[in-house]
Amino acid sequence: MPQTAIIWLRRDLRLQDQPAFATAAKIADYVLPLYIHAPHEERPQAGAASRWWLHHSLSSLRQELRERGSDLFLDSAFLDSASASSASTLMRWAQANSASLVLCTAISEPWAEERDSKTAAELAQAGIELRIMADGLLTDPHAIRNRSNTPYRAFTPFWRQVRGQLNPPQAKPAPTSLPPPPEHAHNSSAELEQLNLLDRVRWHDKLADYWQPGSTAASHRLASLSPEFFAAYPDERDFPAQPGTSLLSPHLHFGELSIREVWHQAAHSQSENHSGPADHSGVETYLAELGWREFAYHLLTQQPNLHSYPVDRRFAAMPWRDDPDNSLYSAWHLGQTGIPLVDAGMKELWATGWMHNRVRMVVGSFLVKNLRLPWQLGEEYFRDTLVDWDLASNSMGWQWVAGCGADAAPYFRIFNPVRQGERFDPEGEYVRRWLPQLGALNKKQIHQPWTVPAATLDSAGIRLGKDYPWPIIDLQSSRREALEAFQSIKG
Repeated sequence: MPQTAIIWLRRDLRLQDQPAFATAAKIADYVLPLYIHAPHEERPQAGAASRWWLHHSLSSLRQELRERGSDLFLDSAFLDSASASSASTLMRWAQANSASLVLCTAISEPWAEERDSKTAAELAQAGIELRIMADGLLTDPHAIRNRSNTPYRAFTPFWRQVRGQLNPPQAKPAPTSLPPPPEHAHNSSAELEQLNLLDRVRWHDKLADYWQPGSTAASHRLASLSPEFFAAYPDERDFPAQPGTSLLSPHLHFGELSIREVWHQAAHSQSENHSGPADHSGVETYLAELGWREFAYHLLTQQPNLHSYPVDRRFAAMPWRDDPDNSLYSAWHLGQTGIPLVDAGMKELWATGWMHNRVRMVVGSFLVKNLRLPWQLGEEYFRDTLVDWDLASNSMGWQWVAGCGADAAPYFRIFNPVRQGERFDPEGEYVRRWLPQLGALNKKQIHQPWTVPAATLDSAGIRLGKDYPWPIIDLQSSRREALEAFQSIKG
């Protein structure tokens, strides 16, 4: 009897080095690639920028599948029934297409692991096997333990153990063809537009000026990372005006690239470039950034509510500042704080759905430690606006900058956005790019325009309070107040 396999697609939207497709191509006569829209099962739900990316990534994957004699099938039952579940949806598709096997790759998030376990049990009762394959990470976040047989809470010893053991297999190419889908499957598929992934207010259309979702674009981006890029990475990655980062994070989140492809691209560049020992350092620095991604998932397995509750429980009692009319928060997320590096970062985020990592740390520190507003507000805003939003990495990052996470920045480390700007945007290029109204100021003035003499501002055509805001808070006094607040919870 012919074997039909359903491939339950989630965050593995590619054909190359995709375990479910590779397995199905070997054992099945018919293959049905299925994406189920299940937002109410996600905890927390992805934001608008992620949904924009997902829409276009699904469109790209559908085209790739059609080129190989297959197709992408979509189910929008969740839009019509509050009682629908992934399990019931899979069972309906399996029974309608005589499928006894469902293949998928793992999502290493607690809510997803819980859902998959329940789904597997329900399908098994109907004689349908759910086979979940490891993917998305280089490690098993549940399995790594220190000498005390407990999870790691600091990155350096975690990476020291993991790095020496990592030897991921080489990535496998995409199949040139796939078994066809069952004959009548198209009768049940929804249209992509029926998933309603795109907001009615089309604020996200501008993202297409900066990004091209899909595995084809991801592969091109990865291939463009030369040995010279990796050699320069340790020096250039901190300068937001420079193209010093790989920009692969959204592609990795949606599984348009396998993490194994990225690992081997970096490692291979090291063997290709023989210009000196710095090359080895550059590759290792880049691989350690992949290690931070692994560590974030390691932390998430320990604390499923990492996005909302501090790892350091003392911070639950943090005396946050009152902001009854949300004026401080609004100024922050609109990029109107009067602090140029902070505002430039928030303008970049709104325009592109992405922000340079150095600037993410600065704007996060400013929200939590200068404005003294809860870090959860920042986590939620980034969740909605980042195309590379990732539950584990975003949660870890916010807890790090707030000082309340595992291996976090010390509570007394408060980024001075002026000093950060002078050090990492020394010519003011980044600020000028996103705050063109300050473009006439020189490289020293542009990071603190409130200190510039009135005559100089006038000749530059800048009126503080009209063309650009005065600072909404004093950096020095707010730093002192933050330290006092942190001291109050130390005990």
